[in-house]
Amino acid sequence: MYKKLCLLFLAGISVGTVSQAQILKNLSKAVSSATSSATGTSGVSQTDAGNAIKEALSNGVQKGIASLNKTDGFFGSEVYKLLLPPDAVKIGNTLRSVGLGSQVDKAILSINRAAEKAVGYAAPIFVDAIKEMTITDALNLLKGTDSSATVYFKGKTTAKLKAAFSPVVKGALDSTSATKYYGDIVTSYNKLPTTFNKVNPDLQDYVTGMAVNALFDQIKNEEKNIRANPAARTSELLKKVFGSVTSK
Repeated sequence: MYKKLCLLFLAGISVGTVSQAQILKNLSKAVSSATSSATGTSGVSQTDAGNAIKEALSNGVQKGIASLNKTDGFFGSEVYKLLLPPDAVKIGNTLRSVGLGSQVDKAILSINRAAEKAVGYAAPIFVDAIKEMTITDALNLLKGTDSSATVYFKGKTTAKLKAAFSPVVKGALDSTSATKYYGDIVTSYNKLPTTFNKVNPDLQDYVTGMAVNALFDQIKNEEKNIRANPAARTSELLKKVFGSVTSK
């Protein structure tokens, strides 16, 4: 098999009209085929690997949404609870010091309720992004670290996901009165005689980023679980593909 692989490589080099990228692509395919045959996993194609990676990511989205899209999914979590935006921490501390802590608490609660509501609408946005992933890097992702697919996915799609998710977050902030309560504390702070620099951090952008990060964290946890725990491989494809990697 490896002799055949070498011949394929040399044949590719000898054709002057073939681009370097195409040669490397052909070599990658040959390596994948040779590796599968040599390890007894010839039934795992790049297509299988790509689909398994996508399924693992989709499972992470579904489980993440299920755990976050509920009362106290964010607010009751030690990991995901949202506080005020970093630029507004001073606002909260100052208002608490002058007896307006209840306003701050109300704003924080409503912000978390908005995040809990918003992630319920995230599924189609994330799933569409997952579908757009190519399978070119599937085998490398499959054989990578326990969160390599999530890291790759996050790097490729975060900006696009935030842009798509931001209007959903805005609607949730408005419907839970988070926008109003947050506006109240900013207004109260800006009216204080000790306030010289008026501030109004972008709440929508902050909640969008935090909600997306929470979902990515859930995806990462699920990917790790599928890679390490055979019982978490809930489909034949996941068993076939991830089983072939962990059994080596």
